Amino acid sequence: MNSPERCESLAQVRAEIDRLDRDIVALLAERGRYVLAAAPFKRSADEVRAPQRVEQVVAKVRQLAAEHGAMPEVVERIYRELINAYTDAEHQRWQQR
Repeated sequence: MNSPERCESLAQVRAEIDRLDRDIVALLAERGRYVLAAAPFKRSADEVRAPQRVEQVVAKVRQLAAEHGAMPEVVERIYRELINAYTDAEHQRWQQR
């Protein structure tokens, strides 16, 4: 594992990004399993959408981004898309209950 500053070629940078992508996808899979596990506990479609929870999560990840030296605006955009996609999947699971 190289730090970004220690990479000596584009190939090294890409290899590290690929490594991170493997980790990120594994974490997304785990997060998705928890999202789907939440569906049976919700009583209505509004509870699935949970706009207040969305805003809590966005605020939390913006703070985490700032703490880790990431770009909070980018992290927020990514999370809003992530939440929308997972909410759609959770809603489908909720309707099947």
